[in-house]
Amino acid sequence: MSTAPVGGPGLLLHLAGPLQSWGERSQFNERDTAPFPTRSGVIGLLASALGRRRGESIDDLARLSLTVRTDRPGVLLRDLHTVGGGLKGRDTVTTAEGKKRSGGTATLLSHRYYLADAAFTAALTGERTLLEECAQALAEPQWPPFLGRRSCPPEGPVLLGLLDEPMHHLLHLPLATRTTAGAPVRVTFHADQPLDHLAPTDDTNPADNGSTPAGHITDHPTTYHPRHRAYRARPRYQRTLTLPADRCAGHGTDYLNALGTYLGQHTHRLEEGLA
Repeated sequence: MSTAPVGGPGLLLHLAGPLQSWGERSQFNERDTAPFPTRSGVIGLLASALGRRRGESIDDLARLSLTVRTDRPGVLLRDLHTVGGGLKGRDTVTTAEGKKRSGGTATLLSHRYYLADAAFTAALTGERTLLEECAQALAEPQWPPFLGRRSCPPEGPVLLGLLDEPMHHLLHLPLATRTTAGAPVRVTFHADQPLDHLAPTDDTNPADNGSTPAGHITDHPTTYHPRHRAYRARPRYQRTLTLPADRCAGHGTDYLNALGTYLGQHTHRLEEGLA
């Protein structure tokens, strides 16, 4: 369970790409995805950038706190694979003729879920020295970053910068989405810490202030060892806020230009951050 404070410095990350997949309960031939980047997925991304191998300790990274802003939730996509072979007849897939394959031709169906065209902005808070090490690694990663699975590369630079007041910027950074007719947008935040500090409470719905868990999720990693991979459950906090229409910067180049302008005006970003 993360114990990092929500205040202090923080890394801001842009997590977007054609496909993302953040496994929550994936097992064997059913590979699901959570609707937002998980702690295990983001900490794994950092460990990969740092060049840590599967069996190495991640205790320091697991102390970081994660808050995710959903810019675009994306569309749930299911991809069907056939996998395996050499299984016993009763475990194989039934053919169109109602028979079973055998030997080297036996297969199993694998359903793999992705978020298509989703975009998230994430803040990681914790000890500054560790955050600085992670920022340098994301700028020059030992191994390429990916969004939950190796088949899901990011569409551009992941690192936005190492900033003071990351929660303030998480509220005010341009959104990678469009709005209709200048209407304000409802934006959902997910975190491993309470979110009542994020913004003043909405008087029309004072109970929705993110101070109590919305549920639990088993995504706190204790080891990525390939034969002993393990996770713990942790509280999941959620809060939805209404943000002004002028915070919506669109997609692609429009969004990147707006993001670059904001970072240039409001933050001291790393040279290795967004160019």
